[in-house]
Amino acid sequence: MKKILFLFLALHLSGLGFAQVKVEHLLTENQTDPLSIDALTPRFSWQITEANKRSVMQSAYEIKVKKGNHALWSSGKVISDQSIYVPYKGETLVSGQKYTWQVRVWDNSGNASGWSAPASWQMGLLSPADWKAQWITPGFAEDSVTRPSPLFRKAFSLSKKVASATAYITSHGLYEAQINGHRVGTAFLTPGWTSYNKRLQYQAYDVTALLQQGKNAVGATLGSGWYRGHFGYNPTPNLYGKDIALLLQIDITYTDGTKATIISDDSWKSSTGPVRFAEIYYGATIDDRMQQKNWSTTNFDDKGWYGVTVKDFTKNTLIATYNEPVRKHETFKPVKIFTTPKGEKVIDFGQNLVGWVQMKVTGKSGDKITLSHAEVIDKAGNFYTDNLRTARSQNVYILNGEGEETFEPQFTWQGFRYIKVEGYPGDLKPEDFTAIALYSDMAPTGTFNCSNTLINQLQHNIQWGQKGNFLDVPTDCPQRDERLGWTGDAQVFSRTATYNMNVHNFFAKWLKDVAADQYESGSVPFVIPNVIAQGLKSGPGASTGWADVSTIIPWNMYLAYGDKRILEDQYSSMKAWVDYMQHQSKNDLWNTGNHFGDWLFYSENDDNDGHSAITSKYLIAQCFYAYSTQLLINAAEVLGKTEDVAYYNNLLAQVKAAYLKEYVTPNGLISSDTQTAYVLALQFDMLPEGLRQQAADRLVANIHRYNNHLTTGFLGTPYLCHVLSRFGYADVAYRLLLQDTYPSWLYPVKMGATTIWERWDGIKPDGTFETPTMNSYNHYAYGAIGDWMYRVIAGIDTKTDGPGYKQITIKPTIGGKLQFAAADYETNYGKVSSHWKLDNGNLILDVEIPANTTATIYIPVSNNGTVTESGKPVNTDAAIKLAEPISGYLVVSVGSGSYHFISTL
Repeated sequence: MKKILFLFLALHLSGLGFAQVKVEHLLTENQTDPLSIDALTPRFSWQITEANKRSVMQSAYEIKVKKGNHALWSSGKVISDQSIYVPYKGETLVSGQKYTWQVRVWDNSGNASGWSAPASWQMGLLSPADWKAQWITPGFAEDSVTRPSPLFRKAFSLSKKVASATAYITSHGLYEAQINGHRVGTAFLTPGWTSYNKRLQYQAYDVTALLQQGKNAVGATLGSGWYRGHFGYNPTPNLYGKDIALLLQIDITYTDGTKATIISDDSWKSSTGPVRFAEIYYGATIDDRMQQKNWSTTNFDDKGWYGVTVKDFTKNTLIATYNEPVRKHETFKPVKIFTTPKGEKVIDFGQNLVGWVQMKVTGKSGDKITLSHAEVIDKAGNFYTDNLRTARSQNVYILNGEGEETFEPQFTWQGFRYIKVEGYPGDLKPEDFTAIALYSDMAPTGTFNCSNTLINQLQHNIQWGQKGNFLDVPTDCPQRDERLGWTGDAQVFSRTATYNMNVHNFFAKWLKDVAADQYESGSVPFVIPNVIAQGLKSGPGASTGWADVSTIIPWNMYLAYGDKRILEDQYSSMKAWVDYMQHQSKNDLWNTGNHFGDWLFYSENDDNDGHSAITSKYLIAQCFYAYSTQLLINAAEVLGKTEDVAYYNNLLAQVKAAYLKEYVTPNGLISSDTQTAYVLALQFDMLPEGLRQQAADRLVANIHRYNNHLTTGFLGTPYLCHVLSRFGYADVAYRLLLQDTYPSWLYPVKMGATTIWERWDGIKPDGTFETPTMNSYNHYAYGAIGDWMYRVIAGIDTKTDGPGYKQITIKPTIGGKLQFAAADYETNYGKVSSHWKLDNGNLILDVEIPANTTATIYIPVSNNGTVTESGKPVNTDAAIKLAEPISGYLVVSVGSGSYHFISTL
């Protein structure tokens, strides 16, 4: 009887339109319950979930916002399917205040959801006047050589019970804070790296649980970091300043509603502790004998400490943090401990990673242990660090002798798979060493796997290359004396990056530094933040394919996330770069300046037979000139800038005409007869329609001349397989992907790589190494093939007219003797899946489409084949609409839901 009653109620409620859809995963400015929003009109996003129902679309929404019990804004019922980036339109928001919001939606059947669980956000400090804290520096004379990390502390008393408390912290240098002996937050390398003279981030922390009525103490340790550490080319100190300084403010609300504020000021004390040295390239020295135990607690006597000096540093550059902080992630135990032929004790962790090693040890006071880091072991089996150049990459630990001690470094990191251990008292045991991965805390979004184990390892390497190099900024390498935000590497990999992890906030932050450090001429520096010509109005830059970061990444982020604000924020920078190229051109031909070209393309040492794949740098520049102009036009169209659309369309036509006149014969032969030349011409539509297929044929002929190997470098490689599959040569693209001899993607895999290499032959077939001056084994650029694996093999893509996967394309490409391939991708709307496998002449394709989106699915099928969905002919389900077929595919349009197709091949 109870079951019958329950069923009756469920059907009755369903008929009334209750609880048919759910609203979950609420975000404010792409963050979950953020604590420091400084956007005055924050935007709201949510996901709609509905099990076992197809074609669910949002037809309307309603948002309500409160401050405490006070209703601040109600949108009313808004007829719209928009569920991401919905702007707040209520009362003016106040610095430091916390707000809550909820949303409910109606679906396209008229069913209403319940109100979502509340989400919250807190405004940051919106103006310099909101900062009551003062900048403080150590009150003692610093050792200017080793620069031990200063400690700052302040004891204070709270007269009442704390209801809520937020700490706002930043620094010149890096900081780690403590309250009452407990670490504040879980982030590392804060406040992160930005163009410090123009943009300095602060972080906000909920520290309510760390404070208590009565006595309290707060402290912070600082390190030199990017701000004043030895960094950049010919590592130089004090790039942004010589000082090291702290700015800290805790805003407290008591349970009775009254408030208090704790600030950094002249009442603080300063000293030094166990961190005697810490540099990004060189590592850290930790002397446990110098510990000041309980220094951040109320029980500590700081009478012997120095005072501090208050400084009048600017607060006008302070900005809230939106990107994910660097945090600890995976851990690895040793897979092998061995002695090299040279007699050195070495530990292998089995994975090239970025972070550090945590070590446990028991010994005598004064015992010194040195951990050195390396990516590879040489041909003879010895520890190899020549490719680190001047980066010492060593952590030194000095014991206090008081039982078991645990060490890990501060204010530095290493890129490594192996460590060499010197001075360790006793035998090396696996349980005493743990490698900890460190990278920006971006949510994983994509997975890809297939029936080929080497490709699966390649995908693993791509993801670990991204993890190791997405450490607050997209670095070119994590191990040697570089670790800079190289623009070319970032732009070629940016679309792949969006599949593996949610890089929306990560790149939005970095792109603002691209604009901040862009020269007045519109030229873009090679690295961002620009430490090569820091603070200058002009300097090295403007290399094609590198400076185009200013147009390519904003557009890729817009495609992946559908966020127009990225285009709005970057539009001036995009336009300035295109205008720079125009001003450098004569008769619409850009053939001046210094360019890196198709960096690290295939090259023979002896080029007497012309075997090296040399592509004219100016030809490449003209192609990217056109591409950036096209992307600027695209952005202008999205933003409604009609005058710019007209102007730059005219410019684009002239740029392409100049390219044809200078570099292409009437029959379509490109003057640089290389793979990269044809790839860029076809990818960027530089050729008239009538010359494109012959160019693709020439490209394939070139590949065959190289015995089915690629010869492309940084600029040609990302587009190579895309061009081949677009022009009917998917089989050749697969052949290149599956090639496992040099040069190829799988050659490093066969050589044991666990990340992507900088060079195609970083380790040669005979076990020797490429030139050590530039030979990184964790360098993600060539991992851009991952984009093709997701978008073509699995077939998951977004339509330009419906960016951010509002309108989805699923178009798998069968080939490469793969028996199956599967990709899952978490979009702003929910999970998209495309899984296919071959089964006795049939293709089984399982697709998942999230609510509030639509999809066009291309189902591979033979000319006379049939297609079923869930066992029924595909044309019998009203939710599946047939579209115009294309060669080799049956095309259907669907809404959300799960679909099980079987087709005859």
